[in-house]
Amino acid sequence: MAGRWRSGGWRALLCLPLVGTFTLTALGGCAPAPAPDDPEGRDGRAVQRLLDQRAAAVRERDADAFLATVDRGSARYVAEQRRVFRQMSAVPLRSWTYRLVRTGGFTPAPVGGRSLAAQVELRYRLTGYDTAPVVSAQYLTLARRDGRWYVASDDGVVDGKRGTEQLWDQGTVDVVRGAHSLVLGVGQERRVLRAVAGIADRAVPALGRVWPHEWARRVVVEVPDSLDRMAALLGASADGYRGIAAVTTGEVGGAGDEAPADRVIVNPEAYQVLGDFGRRVVITHETAHVATRTATSPATPLWLSEGFADWVGYRTPGRTPRQVAPELTDAVVAGRLPTSLPRDDDFRFGSDPDRLSRAYEQGWLACRLIADRWGEKKLVDFYRAVGRASERSGAVESALRKVLGVSLTEFTELWRKYVATELG
Repeated sequence: MAGRWRSGGWRALLCLPLVGTFTLTALGGCAPAPAPDDPEGRDGRAVQRLLDQRAAAVRERDADAFLATVDRGSARYVAEQRRVFRQMSAVPLRSWTYRLVRTGGFTPAPVGGRSLAAQVELRYRLTGYDTAPVVSAQYLTLARRDGRWYVASDDGVVDGKRGTEQLWDQGTVDVVRGAHSLVLGVGQERRVLRAVAGIADRAVPALGRVWPHEWARRVVVEVPDSLDRMAALLGASADGYRGIAAVTTGEVGGAGDEAPADRVIVNPEAYQVLGDFGRRVVITHETAHVATRTATSPATPLWLSEGFADWVGYRTPGRTPRQVAPELTDAVVAGRLPTSLPRDDDFRFGSDPDRLSRAYEQGWLACRLIADRWGEKKLVDFYRAVGRASERSGAVESALRKVLGVSLTEFTELWRKYVATELG
């Protein structure tokens, strides 16, 4: 999710690509893993034993055992690994495992002697918050010394992409626990993290009042120390997130106790310029995505997922439709009433910012129309009906007829009139 500041107000936006299932790495970390070369071969089994030893050391907080898996050929890398291990000491880990995906696939770093490139899948959970693991890619160079493998580098590159960076790679993680939230920060004052936790603690019950269905009812927020650091966590360019106050990452779909591990990642540079109202909308919007994740599928259009999150964020009185939708208001006043609901392409970051804002505003008003005309429960029922569709084509049309009793053409015309009435 994100907030963009403008002279006439600000907009809450959210980054949530809904093309298939994606994880934390889908925003630039790694593509689905290819088949392993030979993880069951002699080297593969030896490497997996090394990874198991490394994972056990993390779980047991045993720095000596962890460093015993690191190649001593590079004093700099040993010092870096010691620092990273120390920086994650406050992170409440429930689980931490590695799986060797394949060997090869990229050129290993020069280490002297025999080396091996390894693509590895890291899975971890946070105690009390994750019911399913975060999945992250790592590209390791392994060095063989005295008949054993050691980790010599984690800077491998596949198809121009590095492994996904974690918050503790960036500095010492400070942890603030709220009633319904866990806030992890690097380079931030604790008062800032406490304030984020306070807003998240209010957002979770707010979602509970409008989304009665099963979800974790807790949220994990990460606050890095800069825009560049935020982009590194997403494996993306900072230019695409400049002015974006926060994004949510996680998997689309899932159910019950296996709800995916979402992360709300704050851009401190954009977030700090917002007032209290804007910050509440941003965090509430993001929390809405966490709550609705298991009901969101590839069949869900972005106008619905983003519009619903904005609708929840703006339910608190205090802003008129014209204040919430300034870009769309300007277009309507100028005689440019939208002819159709926004397409997913209209929500692409890095595109024309005014077009992006109008797309979010149009989605918000579409969801607001449903809540106003048919009721909040029908809006929730419609959202869930669309998400249950087996394919994208016809999902919205079918749900509109089944839940609201109108066709897509009829709904679009009602929406256009609603936009004109509210903003014209």
